[in-house]
Amino acid sequence: MRLTRYTDYSLRVLIHLALHDERLCSIGEIARAYDVSHNHLMKVVNALAHEGFIETVRGRAGGMRLARPADEITVGEVVRRTEEGFQLADCSGCALSPACGLTGVLAQGMQAMMAVFDTYRISDLLTDREAMKRLINRQSPLGVGMD
Repeated sequence: MRLTRYTDYSLRVLIHLALHDERLCSIGEIARAYDVSHNHLMKVVNALAHEGFIETVRGRAGGMRLARPADEITVGEVVRRTEEGFQLADCSGCALSPACGLTGVLAQGMQAMMAVFDTYRISDLLTDREAMKRLINRQSPLGVGMD
């Protein structure tokens, strides 16, 4: 399975917010830090807010933050809410599907992968917070987001 860019960006946003849990972060800051489209991140952030992963604060001093602690958000939960299809192959049109064991093997593999994702929380992904912050800040061309 290959995760979509949408899920990738969703996880990056959550990681960024977890790294900077002491303050509000902006979409622009995150877009610059990861060199991704501001417009695309707006869609991702809106969906993350709608799903209850983040909260947004409007206004001049606004931004966003995690709606729950990072150790309460599993990678599996994020993947389930951001990915649409979990079929590894489309067996519906195959003449062999009624007698083939591939469908079951693929389903079992997907369940195993999701079981692994469910064991990891966003907080588990912050293996070296200070190094991660330095790396993000180095990528910010205008120094935005530096702590």
